[in-house]
Formats: sequence, C-alpha cells, structure tokens
Amino acid sequence: MLKNYLLVALRNLKKNKTFSGINILGLALGLACSLLIFLWVNDERNMDKFNKNSAQLYSVYERQYYDNKIDAFHSTPGIMADEMKKVLPEVKYASGFAWNDLSTFQSGDKIIKEKGNHAGADFFKMFSYKLLYGKAETALDAPLKIAISRKFANDFFGSPAAAFGKTIRYANSKDLTISAVFENVPENASYKFDYLASWQAFLEEQSWAKQWGNNGPQTLLMLRADADPLAFEKKIVHFLDKYNKEQDKSFRIELGIQRFDDMYLHSHFSASGRIEGGRIEYVRLFSLVAIFILIIACINFMNLTTARSIKRAKEIGIRKVVGAYRFALIRQFIGEAVLLTAIAMVFAIILVALLLPSFNHLTQKEIAFPSNNPVFWIGMFALIVVTGFISGSYPALFLSSFNPVIVLKGSLKLSSGSALFRKGLVVFQFALSIILIVGTIVVSKQTKFIQTTNLGYDRVNLIYIPLEGDLTKHYTQLKERAINMPGIKFVSRISQTPTVIDNGTGGVQWDGKDPNTKPMFTQAAVGYDFTKTMNMQMVMGRDYSKDFPTDSVGYILNEQALKKIGYKDPIGKPLTFWDKKGTIIGVVKDFHFNSLHVPVNALVMRLGETDDYGSVLVKTQPGQTKQAIASLEKLCKELNPKFPFTYEFSDEEYSKLYKSEEMTGKLADCFAFLAIFISCLGLLGLAMFTAEQKTKEIGIRKVLGASIPSLFVLLSREFLLFVIIGMLIASPIAWYAMQQWLEEYAYKINLSWWMFVIAGLAALFIALVTVSLQAIRAAVASPAKSLRTE
Repeated sequence: MLKNYLLVALRNLKKNKTFSGINILGLALGLACSLLIFLWVNDERNMDKFNKNSAQLYSVYERQYYDNKIDAFHSTPGIMADEMKKVLPEVKYASGFAWNDLSTFQSGDKIIKEKGNHAGADFFKMFSYKLLYGKAETALDAPLKIAISRKFANDFFGSPAAAFGKTIRYANSKDLTISAVFENVPENASYKFDYLASWQAFLEEQSWAKQWGNNGPQTLLMLRADADPLAFEKKIVHFLDKYNKEQDKSFRIELGIQRFDDMYLHSHFSASGRIEGGRIEYVRLFSLVAIFILIIACINFMNLTTARSIKRAKEIGIRKVVGAYRFALIRQFIGEAVLLTAIAMVFAIILVALLLPSFNHLTQKEIAFPSNNPVFWIGMFALIVVTGFISGSYPALFLSSFNPVIVLKGSLKLSSGSALFRKGLVVFQFALSIILIVGTIVVSKQTKFIQTTNLGYDRVNLIYIPLEGDLTKHYTQLKERAINMPGIKFVSRISQTPTVIDNGTGGVQWDGKDPNTKPMFTQAAVGYDFTKTMNMQMVMGRDYSKDFPTDSVGYILNEQALKKIGYKDPIGKPLTFWDKKGTIIGVVKDFHFNSLHVPVNALVMRLGETDDYGSVLVKTQPGQTKQAIASLEKLCKELNPKFPFTYEFSDEEYSKLYKSEEMTGKLADCFAFLAIFISCLGLLGLAMFTAEQKTKEIGIRKVLGASIPSLFVLLSREFLLFVIIGMLIASPIAWYAMQQWLEEYAYKINLSWWMFVIAGLAALFIALVTVSLQAIRAAVASPAKSLRTE
C-alpha cells in the first residue's frame, strides 16, 4: 500500500513538473527561512545557559524613586555583594562585577591591550567557566592576583601552562600574579572577557565604590539550593535602608533580583521599575516572522493543490468505485504533502548550510550548523510532518470529498465555496506580506532617523583617545602640542565618552531648592574648549576658559537641568555641586548623551582638567583625519611609551548603540522580500492554472474580436483585487504593530499614510508583473491552437 502511494506521488510530481517545482521552491524557501530564524532564536535563548548553577544565580537591581518617577538598573554599591553574603543566610556566594575595560599589559617586550573586568573571590565558584590551571577558591582571593583566558595566555606566553604562576605588568602600575587560566569564554556567554582582576584591587583603585551612596558595579548572588527566590526578594526590598543614609521622603531605593540567565533577553525596565522587554522582543518578532513565512508557503501548497484538483478527479473517482475509503484517500494526499515537504526540506537544509556564513555575518554571531545534534534532526522531522500535515490537510479533505458518480460522468465543477476559500488564502497571504513590507519601511526610516538626527553635537571627524598611563599627567602638554599639528582643529576632554554619559548624582544644591526633595542629575567632567570641540550651541553664557581662574567651581548646565533648577536668569547664579560652591557660567542646548531610546536627562558639567581618567576629544579638519591620527600616534607614543596608541571614532561608537536596530532592518528586508517572492510563486501558479482553464474561452473571445489588453484585464483583475483587499486588511494591523515597536524610542519617526500606500503599491506592482507574464502569454496565443486544445 505504502509503495503504491509512493509511486502515485512520484508519478504526479513527474507529470506536473512546473507546479511541483513551484510548490517545492516555495516550501523550500519558507522552510529555509524558518530554519535560519530557529537557529538564531535557539542561540539567543541559549545565552548564559551553560552555567550549572543557573537556577541559583541572580543579579541585584535597584529601583530608585525620585522626581515623581522610577529608574531601575543593575548598578549597585561596590561593597554590597560582600555585605549581603555576610548578613543574609540565603546567600551562598556573592561577587561584585564591574564593567569591561581595555587595559594595557606588559610582559618583557610585549605590550598588548586586553579586554577584561574585575570580579569577587567567589566568582569562579558561582559560574561554570572552565579553569585550565588554578583553583576557583584561590583564583581571585588577593589584590595582586589575576585570572586570564587561554587567548590571553597564548598572546603573552605561548600557552596556558607557560602562563600559570607568572607575573605580568598591569597598566604600568603594578605586577600581578597569574593565579588561574580559564578556557576562552564560550560564545553563548553574554559577558565576554579575557582577564578578571580581583575585587579588592577594584575597591582600592575606585575608592568611591566603597560608599553606600554610590552605584556602578553589579552585585551577583548565588542563593542556597533551599532558598526561595521570591521570599528572598521580598526580604531585601529595603535592604539599603540601613546603609544608605541619603534616603528620605523624596528619594528612596528598593532592591529586586533577576535570574542571571534571564538578563540577556529581558534587559529593559518599564516606567514602573519592573523588568519588561529587551532582546526578547526581537526573538518574539522573528519567531512570528518565521511562522508567517511558513504559513505563506503552506498557503501556496493548498492553493495550487486544490486549484488543480480537477486534474485528479478521475483518479479519485476510480479509487472510490473500487472500494477506497475516504480516510485512505486523506492519508494518501497528506502522505503526498509530507513527501513534497521532505523533498523541500532537503533543499532547505542545503540552502541553510550555504547561507549560514552570510547570516552569521549579518547577525554578528557564530552559529554552527547542528549536524551532530540529534535533537535538531528530531526537530526537522517534526517540522516536516507538521508542515506537510498543515499544507496537505485542506487539499486532502477537499479532494477526498468528490462524488465518484459526478466525477466519472465528467460533470465535476469546483464549488464556489472552495474557490472562495482559495481566494481567502491568497488575500491572507498578501496581507502577511504587506505587513512585513510596512515593517521593513518603518524600521528602515527609524534607523535612518537615528543615523541622521541632530544629536546637539557634531560627531563627524571627532576622535576619542583614552586617558591612561602618563597621558593623565601630560594631558596639558598633549593638548598644547596637538592643537598646532596639521589637521587638528580643537582638543578637549571628558570623563565619559559623549555617546554614553550615565554617571548620576543627587549632590546638587541651589538657592530656592525645596529641602524636602532630592532631584537627580547626570554629571560629567569636561575640559577647556569642550563646547567648541563638540560644536555645541550655547544658549546662554560661555564655555570653560583659562582666562577665568574661577572656572574650577563654574558649572555648565543643559536646558533640562536649567528647567529642573528653575533659574530665570542663570548666569552667575550660585550652584553647589558635591559641596563645592560655585556659579553657573553657561547653558548649553540639550544634546543626546545616551541612546535615543531614553529622553535627554538633566546634565551638570564641571571642569575636570586635572582628573586622572576619561578621554581626550580631538576634532579634526575635514579630509585630514588620517594625517591627524598619524601625528597623534607619534605624540602619544612619545608622552606615553608604555601604552599602545588606541582611538575610537565618535560616529562608529554611536552606531554601536543601534546594532540591534541595524540587524533588524537588514533581516526585515530579507524576510519581506522572501515573503513577497513566495506569495508571487503561488500567484504565478494560480495564474497559470487559470489561463489553462480558460484556454477555450480565450480562444473564442479572440475569434469574436477581443483585444489583447481586454484579455489581459480578464486574466489579471481578480488577482490584483486580492492584493488590494490584502492591503486593506494589513494596514491597520501593521499600523498597530509598528506603533508598539516605536514606543520603545523616546525620539522616533511618525507613522505616515504614504508608508502603507508604498507597501501596497509595491505588492500590487510585483503581483501585476507576476500575473502579467502568464496573462500576456495566454492572451497572445493563437486562437486556432486554443480551440483545438479542447
């Protein structure tokens, strides 16, 4: 029986090569797209799942209540991890964790920058990073110890074995003993680093982190196996009340915890301070897109199979006459659909293997084809069965319902109900495609808006050079010499790069301030000529200048800070910052110093010419950037010989903030093209079948004098109507979906009617071209040949 079904199925494939090819191509493209998205989604969901203690690992976050709003983040006091382990019995291990630094190391003549972090003594006991040499208990238990990766060891010593136990010079300031060598951090780890220095060293270097009122590092906890996370979270809500004495009615802090392996996908906080959204939105979005495209491919199969059902009517009639039950026919047709899906899957897997390198480049991942993973192949088998069943179910029920008496009399006509269902499927297919096209247009416009929006400063030809080593004490000399070099326009400095300034403070006082409130400000230390270097617009007052010695206690505000303080004529008015009394010397027009996802915050800038950290800002002349960089490299090597010269472009750093949007835009382009292409494959098949069914009618109309344009309209108008109806259905759905997506941005484009019109016209034009190929071919055919056909 199975052999017979297989032979019949193969015979039908061979007999109807064109339609079988369209079906297989549509399914193969749909499956290939779904597979790629499945691999990406699986990789995203697998992030940080390698830790054996995942169920017990948590990160502590703060909810700060002030200015009638709530801010939530994972920054905490640097001494909180050790204190929590000490006083909370539910905590088994705890570790502080700072932020990645690109630090300079030296061994012999080798001077190399490596990316790493600082972590507590418990870190390797909490997380499952494989130690090649050393012990988890002692790897980071002293200030002068460091753990390095295999890559780090190979860079300096040639092998992990040769590195273990050696000393290495750190930031040209101290020698550290390599107490452990760990395997390179796995790809499915969200935190990437090649070294970890001790937490004791971090607290010595960053004395501010010892204060309960200052935030910055993360606090990572491993709870005991018998601890209840929900009960523990309730217990620590007011943990800081005992330690942070700055809290009052106008400013208070609550604590919460989040599973560590959830943080990568659920990284955003809502306005109420609750965990809400993040990369999980992209996972859901593309999972939905994969389902959409697979549905479109399945609709193609249903439409083409039911449309051509009349060609198999006699076969079905004879089978029923000789005793075939309806269930047997249903089983046969679903079996044929599964076979076709299996063939399409073979092509899909080949396509995925070929496209995976390009897909990895696009998504910035290193996804490997899971050919050795039995779970993957089980999943592929399940996908074949499910897809085959879905795409073959309606055709099987429809074909098996034919009355054998009517069929064998030759008087079978397809019911209006089946035709209506097919038309509905085509409309649904194009509605999904138009939704994807609208999404592509909106994402593209928002991405372009991000790239071209006026940030309030000029990021073009702006370079950042980290202040490290001897550059901190030679900054004044660096500026004086650099400003006279060819290609260099201005030089200044800043405590954090202008693309991300996130240091907050409540230590701002002014005349008339309500003593019962504690508003928060963002703060930055800048150098002389800062606003000129950044090409910012001064609303009032002036920039910092050496001509005014009192500028050491002078402050520059942005418009949001001025609005919060409330001065009407601010220049010269008193302002106290961190207990340093001074005056406001200038107000700068608001500029974006964070992602466009968040609104511009109130910013206070102070003079930081003598600070021992931050970045040098260099504005180069247009077209002379290379010459300027060469001169700067030579100068920095002279002033800071123990550190390699490194620099970053401001526009490149800004672009890094929107890698997810850029990837989404490119993927949306690809998927929208695939969706419309698969839809048009089905449309082409239906147009071919319609033309074939109307061969005699077309011949008669031509004999009676019908023109080619009128025949073209006859064959194509119905299909174009499907697209128009699909556009009307898709537009409100697409508007709602895109409006929700744009809500993530504080600064965004407005949805316009023309976006939906362009999407509809694009689908209409592509459909018209697709149908035209077959309609014109049928319209110009010889009527003599057409009439002889039947």
